[in-house]
Amino acid sequence: MEARRLLDSATLGPDALKTVGEAFDKAWSEIEGSIGCDQAREAARLKLATAILSVATEDSRDVEVLKKAALQAMAGDYRWQSIARRTQH
Repeated sequence: MEARRLLDSATLGPDALKTVGEAFDKAWSEIEGSIGCDQAREAARLKLATAILSVATEDSRDVEVLKKAALQAMAGDYRWQSIARRTQH
């Protein structure tokens, strides 16, 4: 819910918002099966929405480009978090 609100409140025009929404839905469908509990799912959805908005512009019209960029950002963030956890012990 929070992720969708974040996407809907972005300061982008209607065409860019439509593209952002489609990219989010496609990206989520690729990763949702790998997310465990409901709390983790909501956190992942929010992170995905943030990742998409970080690369979206008013001129964004390519769903696949946005989807791939957001998934790459999430994967990079996951690797960094994994490394950080290992080095804390």
